[in-house]
Amino acid sequence: MKNLKITIMLIALTTAFTSCKDENQEMAKKSVTSFQKYVDSISTVTQTEAAENWDEIQANYEKMKMNVESSLANATEKESLQKEIDNAFAKYDDFKVKIVAEKEKMNAEKEKMMLYKSLFGSFYIGDDMKFNWVNKDNILSVYENFYKTTEANKDAYSREDWDEIKLAYEALDTRKNTVEKEGLSTKDNLKIAGIKMKFAPMYTLNRMGTKSEENSEAKK
Repeated sequence: MKNLKITIMLIALTTAFTSCKDENQEMAKKSVTSFQKYVDSISTVTQTEAAENWDEIQANYEKMKMNVESSLANATEKESLQKEIDNAFAKYDDFKVKIVAEKEKMNAEKEKMMLYKSLFGSFYIGDDMKFNWVNKDNILSVYENFYKTTEANKDAYSREDWDEIKLAYEALDTRKNTVEKEGLSTKDNLKIAGIKMKFAPMYTLNRMGTKSEENSEAKK
């Protein structure tokens, strides 16, 4: 009788242990499936939308990654599940490369737009540097704002900023040639000429100075 009780107890313990192992395996499978579905779902999101919500996407991914790795630690059949996880990791990494690049591109565009807004005032609109909104009545104020802004921020601009400023300045000058034919007054034209005479040496001096500073920092 005593031996029978011991046998029954051992069977019960073995059954409980097996049940526990099966439960851990099932939990691991469910976690892996959820992780795969998450990676698959975000991979279908457009790059622009994903870039705009990247911090949230990355945070959710890290959380789910931690959960799936934790569940796998207790699984009884890890090898097949690990392959599935690794495939999901690889898919996400490919997705991440594209979205990070898109996010950097979007940030650069935003910074560029902010620079242009400061240079040309609140009336500036993104029009591929055509400046169709500049006319004989407002062109002087545009030049004045441009010079005032660059003079005030000359010490803060990077070399890339100065390169962008030059492109914008040359595009504005091209627009001026058209505006002159549309009735730009001699008085305003002379004032613009004065601004251009002040801007040219300021640009050259500060662009060269910024490049020298960056070269010195690079050597350090």
